[in-house]
Amino acid sequence: MMPMQISTSLRLTLLAMALGLGGCAVGPAYQRPAALPAGPVPTIYKGVNAPLPGWAPAAPADALERGPWWQLFNDPELDRLSRQVEAANQNIAVAVANYAQARAIVAQQRASLFPVVSLGAGGDRAGGGSSGSSGDTNRGAASAYRLQIGASWEPDVFGRLRTAVGAAEASAQASAADLASVRLAALGELAINYFSLRQTDAQIGMLASTIEGYERVLQITSNRFAAGVSARSDVLQAQTQLATARSDALGLARSRAELEHAIAVLVGQSPSSFALASTPWQVVVPAVPVGVPSTLLQRRPDIAAAERNVAVANADIGIARSAYFPTFGLSASYGNNTSRVGDLFSLSNAAWSFGLSAAQTLFNAGATRASVEGAEARHQATVASYRQVVLTAFADVENGLAATRVLEQQQQLRVEAAEAAGLVEEQILNRYKSGQVSYTEVVQAQVTALNARRQLVQVQADRQTAAVALIQALGGGWTDGEANNAPAIVN
Repeated sequence: MMPMQISTSLRLTLLAMALGLGGCAVGPAYQRPAALPAGPVPTIYKGVNAPLPGWAPAAPADALERGPWWQLFNDPELDRLSRQVEAANQNIAVAVANYAQARAIVAQQRASLFPVVSLGAGGDRAGGGSSGSSGDTNRGAASAYRLQIGASWEPDVFGRLRTAVGAAEASAQASAADLASVRLAALGELAINYFSLRQTDAQIGMLASTIEGYERVLQITSNRFAAGVSARSDVLQAQTQLATARSDALGLARSRAELEHAIAVLVGQSPSSFALASTPWQVVVPAVPVGVPSTLLQRRPDIAAAERNVAVANADIGIARSAYFPTFGLSASYGNNTSRVGDLFSLSNAAWSFGLSAAQTLFNAGATRASVEGAEARHQATVASYRQVVLTAFADVENGLAATRVLEQQQQLRVEAAEAAGLVEEQILNRYKSGQVSYTEVVQAQVTALNARRQLVQVQADRQTAAVALIQALGGGWTDGEANNAPAIVN
């Protein structure tokens, strides 16, 4: 009994030591780096006029519900296409698969914390013989059967395995943020392409009306030339202007086709089987609340992904440092070897084993130190990348606010310019009919009026695309009903 008691006590002691050492860890404790390389995070944007209440230090919050922000533009067709993008866009499908892969890696890393149990069974039969002088052959055969259950476990003595699990979880969170970024980018690209297509439709309609006017003017000019009132150069100028307008209309048709094809790809359909009917364009621009808090930067998935990459790099430092310390292993087995199947489960023939192993690298020419230094350098690089993403995010919001403000003012001026140019065109044409001015002045007035109208349509589309860009800069929309309760501007 004494040898068995000593053996059992030794095994329990070794196991307790392994479990006790499992509470040690060599990795550095993770602390989220400062968002900006120098100075505090600003509490206001340059694009607003007053300090913003409710500000808090930025922290990734990409998991917050963003809601269908595209519904702010009150366009049922855009809403339908956006749902198709979420369901069929292949870039989103790739990101979804990458996230699923990252979650599988987390599960795989977690499995390393637990013992591995295996069951083995086998049987074989062997025989041999010899020939005597009489030519008779004597042969014998024997059977052997094996049944064994075993387990092995690597105690997480210095926290290497737990750190690897933490790194995998942070990487999966970064993958989730990447998925949100891809989804936000695809939906934003859809909205911009859609508004550009509607703008093109508006310009096509405008040019169609202009071409009808040019055709009437050409008829008037031809009649005046036939009556000997106008020179042939007037007719040629009218023909040139009409042909140029028709050519511009064809160019717009080409642009519309390319935008339609781009939308088809975004919704996961073949361009040859996809079509969007031309519908009246109602310019709806959601009004951004003046007091947009800078905490909305928390909702940017690229910031969240960059911060999670910092956490991964921090965990990699701990994994690299664990190479300075030994690794331990525990193994145990219980089984039976017998010549008869019926004896496989006989306790009298059973054998067991229990072992503890340890391994330590004594010399590798500084490879471990180089690995640690490399991990620390990667961590510094991810910190710098994280801060760069934050700086870029603030710039994106400032650009969006500036564009929103300036384009609203530009639209008012473009409206005035289009109205004035239209009146001038009408007056010059009337004066030409009465013979008071040359046809060159008519051409100049018509070109000016057309350009003014097209620039008005352009700035209206720019306001919608600027609103989309600002929504993307803010991470995909607003919470607490701010966006949904904001009034819409319809022009």
